[in-house]
Amino acid sequence: MSNPVQILGPDGQVLPPARPSRASMLSGSQTSPYDAADIFSGQMEAWRPYLWSPDAQLNMYRDRIVSRTRDLVRNDGWAAGSVTRVLDNAIGANFRPIVKPDYRALAQISGNTGFDADWADAFGRAVEASWRRWANDPGRWADAQRHLNISQLMRLAFRHKLVDGDALAIMRWMPDRVGPGRAHYATVVQLIDPDRLSNPYQRFDMMHQRGGVEIDEYGAAQGYWIRKAHQGDWWAAAQGMTWDYIPRETAWGRPIVVHDFEPERAGQHRGGAGILTPIVQRLKMLVKYDSTELDAAIVNAIFGAYIESPFDPEFVQSALGDSAEINAYQTQRSDFHQERKIMLGEARMPILFPGEKINAVNATRPAANFKDFESAVLRNVASGMGLSAQQVSNDWSDVNYSSARGALLEAWKTLARRRDEFAQNFAAPVFSAWLEEAFEAENFPLPPGAPEFIEARAAYSRCRWMGPGRGWIDPVKEKEGAILGMDGGLSTLENEAAENAGEDWEDILDQRRREVQGFKDRGLEPPTWANLGGMPSRQTVEAPEEA
Repeated sequence: MSNPVQILGPDGQVLPPARPSRASMLSGSQTSPYDAADIFSGQMEAWRPYLWSPDAQLNMYRDRIVSRTRDLVRNDGWAAGSVTRVLDNAIGANFRPIVKPDYRALAQISGNTGFDADWADAFGRAVEASWRRWANDPGRWADAQRHLNISQLMRLAFRHKLVDGDALAIMRWMPDRVGPGRAHYATVVQLIDPDRLSNPYQRFDMMHQRGGVEIDEYGAAQGYWIRKAHQGDWWAAAQGMTWDYIPRETAWGRPIVVHDFEPERAGQHRGGAGILTPIVQRLKMLVKYDSTELDAAIVNAIFGAYIESPFDPEFVQSALGDSAEINAYQTQRSDFHQERKIMLGEARMPILFPGEKINAVNATRPAANFKDFESAVLRNVASGMGLSAQQVSNDWSDVNYSSARGALLEAWKTLARRRDEFAQNFAAPVFSAWLEEAFEAENFPLPPGAPEFIEARAAYSRCRWMGPGRGWIDPVKEKEGAILGMDGGLSTLENEAAENAGEDWEDILDQRRREVQGFKDRGLEPPTWANLGGMPSRQTVEAPEEA
């Protein structure tokens, strides 16, 4: 074999090759400064994903991803249970605001010293009372469909965000609903299925239109293109091909469209990748594995035993041909079993023909590694969803208190973050739109010279949203820790009541006061917890008066 051609440089030295030689590639020498950039190794050479833009990587495939995710949530217990677990821990049955107006900002804006902590407390109580009247009206006037109250609407919107990637609503103005025995406010929430948010006539994304979102030169949403009907509604074909353009907000800042999603990259304008998206493939594999094991177990249960003959029919027939002897043998066997149906009660006594024997099928289902495989997949699912493995499987048999509490605390961080983001991005605009009308309809306590609502929308609308409490694994230990935290100045009754019990601390104190007074009114001995703040209990001996 001839030697390869060598090219010399100006100094007479051999120049290095322009690309790595096949020999160097096979020898495993490093061809890039990062292993992640290696394109020649057997592990990495076929892995060359495309560098998509934030919207392009999702919007074209959004419908396929969402349809598969919904199918899993509809038909798979693990997926449905996991979504329910997140909903119950983040939103619960009563998702409500604790109004905390920014009185310092209001005092700075107006120069009025009447904005203080006492005013903020009185204002918050009045606003919360009006909110409850609107949000929990038994007539369901706050819902455009008049089916759900506001907490239930919030839960449904959050479910859309978890499964579909988007939570979408329109703040309607319906003054015709206001009247005696009807609605108290004209502000109405209409939830929109995220499928209806799309580019008109399914056009590809353009410079100022991304997945149905109209944006400006900086990427800020200006309005939304929403179908009049879902594309799956065959009876509304004309409306399904008609889009309405709805602006994001009014000229003075009142929200019209509320759109919440969890972006993964800067410049993203749609959701679509719900919390199940990274684990759809593994969950589908687990569903198939479960079905296969179940089918095999059913077959084993049905096919429990069989009778073995001393002669192989095919072997005997090939040896004897069409001999009458083999036919006679088979005929005698059939007649034997037909005539000897001896019963003992409801059970038939097995009487075998000479040479026959019964063999039982060994039912080895599920397979020996089924439990380990299922557990591994569920741990992967739990990690992808931000839950603990025990929350997904509902199996707490293999953990102790420390392990369970550690896992739940990690999961609680993710749940609390998801709740806060949903509260800021979805619940807060809904509250702001309602409060704007409530300022005009109600007589809230305001100091003289208070700024108009639209001048200080953020300060007036500031609130904290309360959902279900974290709960306890060991109530004694954790409540003792909460008391130590409050006594040491590291926590407050408001925080402990909200995070652990999901209750309003003022409601707790008011109820305790009524209970203590109930003991006194009935002449009963107050319990030990009633001796608060050094107040003497009935067991305390009063000191004699000084002379």
